[in-house]
Amino acid sequence: MTSEYVLTMSCVDKAGIVAATTGCLAELDCFIMKTAHFADSETGKFFGRMVFRVDREGLSELDVESAFSRVAKRFDMTWKMRNLLDKKRVILMVSKGEHCLNDILYKYRTGSMPMEITAIVSNHENLKPLADWHDLPFYHLPITKETKIEKETQLLEIIEETKTELVVLARYMQILSPDLINQLFPRVINIHHSFLPGFKGAKPYHQAHDRGVKIIGATAHFVTEDLDEGPIIDQAVERVNHTQTPEELVAVGRDVESLVLSRGLRAVLEDRVLLNGNKTIVFN
Repeated sequence: MTSEYVLTMSCVDKAGIVAATTGCLAELDCFIMKTAHFADSETGKFFGRMVFRVDREGLSELDVESAFSRVAKRFDMTWKMRNLLDKKRVILMVSKGEHCLNDILYKYRTGSMPMEITAIVSNHENLKPLADWHDLPFYHLPITKETKIEKETQLLEIIEETKTELVVLARYMQILSPDLINQLFPRVINIHHSFLPGFKGAKPYHQAHDRGVKIIGATAHFVTEDLDEGPIIDQAVERVNHTQTPEELVAVGRDVESLVLSRGLRAVLEDRVLLNGNKTIVFN
């Protein structure tokens, strides 16, 4: 079977980048299946993504990387090439709410989410049966003020031992320490209700109900030291009205959160998300 690869790149924008990158692959008899690029006039940066297959017999992945590295050096690129057969390794972190976890696990079980789940980590034991049903390792790391550093050290050990590349906070209701975030950025994705920062704290949907909101939603983003201020990956909203109770808003919110986290996670797994300062470039 012919291998397919995804190539992502970013650099200072200048003439000739697209021609050089596509030309390099064409000279190697690589068939470009998808291509997308964006030039940000505000930052003066170029971003690109290509999916291609290698048609030349005997041409290895290292051969392609070696050839492209010369183009990358010419334009001083930050770049990465990955065989699509090498699925990213992911840890899912959760507390008690299972809606986002359930959605991801269903897509994983049916083969529609291109990843390998290395473990489920939680500060509670409520969802261990769900992990067991999917035959996935479950780690219970209860967090208190006194144990936070110890448990985050254990988490880092699990990440290293399992060779995990991405951590997904699927409604994990603990704030990660700045030190942990700095070690992992940009490898942690979070989901939160888009009321933030307007409705911080407990029971955001009840606060929204009290204010008579007409739209509720959710945001998937990379985790940074600034709480819920990291680069946004995906968002969605749903219209609501005055007839709905707080409990009904919670139900709508669960659906939106699951949708947005799943969509954002898929984009990252498929290397469609590139960082652009405090923003992201998300290719279709």
